[in-house]
Amino acid sequence: MEPRQQGLLETEPLQEVDEDMVSEVDLNSSVTDEEREEMNNELVKLEEEISTLRQVLDSKEKRHLELKLKLGITPLSELRQNFNRSWTDMQSSTVYKKTSETLTTAGQKTSAAFTNLGSSISRRFGDMRNSQSFRSFEEKMESTVTTIKTKVGTGAGGGGGNFEEVLSSAANASSQDTPTNNLTESTERPC
Repeated sequence: MEPRQQGLLETEPLQEVDEDMVSEVDLNSSVTDEEREEMNNELVKLEEEISTLRQVLDSKEKRHLELKLKLGITPLSELRQNFNRSWTDMQSSTVYKKTSETLTTAGQKTSAAFTNLGSSISRRFGDMRNSQSFRSFEEKMESTVTTIKTKVGTGAGGGGGNFEEVLSSAANASSQDTPTNNLTESTERPC
């Protein structure tokens, strides 16, 4: 074991002190018997006053409830009134007003953006429909439909063939009209 050190660092544990003895010593040294009696009397008076106040409060709460019932004020109606009051207070707040204005502005801008987008798409479709490629495609489709109608119509009078033959001949005719076939034919021909 280490030798005992002197000064601030004691190596032995502190002795436990009896709490009852400490409280008695503190009370006995600071409060006299006369003061103790006065405090006890004051404590009794305060407890009586508290009891009386509780009784008065209970009777006032009962009367309050009776008056509400006679007036037809129910807890649900009170809740509605509180909600309406809170809603009104919130709507009159500056934060609500600013948020509402911001959302209104955002909604208007979004609506304008969608309107612009719709008109842009319509304009693009119009441009596409007026383009040379679309017109060429439209003309080929019209001629193919006309050919099919003609051949099916003459088929009923004899010599036109059945519907399947008309479709295959129309498919052959339209494949010969495509630019890729014309391109390959021109490259295959001798110059």
